[in-house]
Parts: sequence; C-alpha cells; structure tokens
Amino acid sequence: MTASLLLPFSSFVKSDRQRSIESIRKRQHAKRLRKEAVKNLKDVFLILLGVLSAAFGLKGFLIENGFIDGGVMGISLLTNGQTKVSLSLLIILFNLPFLFLGYKQISKAFSIKSVLAITLLAIAVAFVPYPKVTSDKVLVAVFGGFFLGAGIGLAIRGGSVIDGTEVLAIYLSRKFSLTVGDFILMFNIVIFSIAAYLLSIEAALYSILTYLAASKTVDFILEGIEEYTGVTIISTHSQQIMHMIQNKLERGLTVYTGRKGFGKSGLSNQHVDIIFTVITRLEINRLTAEVNRIDPRAFIVMQSIKDTKGGMVRKIKLKEK
Repeated sequence: MTASLLLPFSSFVKSDRQRSIESIRKRQHAKRLRKEAVKNLKDVFLILLGVLSAAFGLKGFLIENGFIDGGVMGISLLTNGQTKVSLSLLIILFNLPFLFLGYKQISKAFSIKSVLAITLLAIAVAFVPYPKVTSDKVLVAVFGGFFLGAGIGLAIRGGSVIDGTEVLAIYLSRKFSLTVGDFILMFNIVIFSIAAYLLSIEAALYSILTYLAASKTVDFILEGIEEYTGVTIISTHSQQIMHMIQNKLERGLTVYTGRKGFGKSGLSNQHVDIIFTVITRLEINRLTAEVNRIDPRAFIVMQSIKDTKGGMVRKIKLKEK
C-alpha cells in the first residue's frame, strides 16, 4: 500500500525536476540568443561607421586629388584614375576573389559581413555627396589616410573587411614561410612602383604617406591607445611581488610553478613561482621600479600584447578585510 502511494509521488518529483531543467535550458538558450543579437547589432554599427569613415577619406580627400592607398583599395583607385571605370564597381570586382577566399579560409559569417561592408562602401562612394575638404597635398595624404584607416579598422572590429589584402596575406602566409606583414609590404611595394610609373614619383610618395597614415590608424583602432604589455617575472621573492601587483598596481596576475635553470649563479633546480601579468605601457616604469625595490636580481621578460579578452586586465578593487 505504501509503495503504491510513493510511486505517483516519485514520478511527480521526477517530472517537476525535468520541467525545472527544461526551464533552465530555455533561459540559457534565450540568454545566448540575446548576447548574439547584441553582438551582431554592435558589429553592424561598427561596419556602418567604418564604411562612412572610409568613404569620407576616399571622396573628401583621395579621389579628387589623385592619391591612392595600398592594398585592393589602391588597385581600385589606380584603375579608376587610368580607365574612369566607376570606383564603386571596381571596389566590388577586385574584392570578390578575396571574399571567396575568406569564405573558404576563415568563416561563412566573416564572408557575409565582408560582402555587406564592401557593398555598403560601394553605395556610399557612389551616392553619398561628400565635400572636397582640401587640396593641400600633405593634408590630403595624412587625413585621407586617417579616415580610410579608421574605416578599415572599424570594419575589422565589426568582424569584416573592406579591403581584401589581408585575407590573401593570411592565406599565403600559411603556404609559405613569410609573415602576413611581409606579404602586405611586398604587395604594396608593387602597387606604389606601378603608381610611380603611371602617375609620377611625387604622387607615389604622397600615396606612401597616405598608406602609412592609414596603417597606423588601423593599428590604433585595433590595438587601442593603451598597448598592453605582457610581463613575466621570475624571482625568489615572488610572494612579495605578487602582493605588490595586487595591492599597489591593482592588477590581476597568473602564477606558474617552475624551476630555476642556468643563470649567473650556475645551474639550479630550485622551485620558483613564475608571475605573469598584463599592464599598459604607461605602467611599465612603475612595475619595474617596484620589482627592483623588492628584488634587484629578478628576471623580467616583456612582450607586446595585440589584444586581450576575458581575465582581469583592468584595475581591480580589493576589499579591505
């Protein structure tokens, strides 16, 4: 009798638990969808902003003054200047092979966003009436490169490209031993050499200035003003250094367990805590001064960090106990 009474109760508890699990899964799924929607909206906004900036750099500065940039954009501008074929059409045509390559080598989402970005750029160049800002060659080169580079950087932040050169460079770097930067440099040397022959040496030199302004702006947009630096510290006073980083610098850190190797004092198998932290370049001097105060013999290694995601990079607030 008791067993027969407990059976419906246990089945009720199981079904209630299943409903709870199902409800949690639905909430988690809805949360993921919201996050994805917010990310996609942010990407679209960055792409739109990038397109408007790049189009302003092209129409407000470069096109009217006969300057070019590097990469696929430079080829499009050079071809437009020589043939008078619509720049909007050339931007789409010259980027098509790289979009296909991006679909194969990177991802479908990247390719779709890039198609959107390049199409919007072509429309903006064709239909948005930007004014001619200046005829001063230096200002055209610097600010034309700045606005074009800002557009390229914002588009990359949005998960797309408006210039397919880097897609080709990434693909070729996987096939050969050269880096992405080496391929982009060689690609642009060829473009500027052709520009010097077809236009003039002066125009090519100003175009190189445009390219430098654009590339520095892209770096600034992607890496930010702070330029993070990764610092590895090996010291026998690791506990004091850890306390200093947490309390004085208010930074997060990671600790590896390792052993000392061969150094000034010879071979050693002593166990040591290896500290890794990420700071901005403005904090390097303070960190090294504090470490030297604790342990003048500490071994410090620094390397540039392109970007960070997750973790505790910003300053932290520690509660006093």
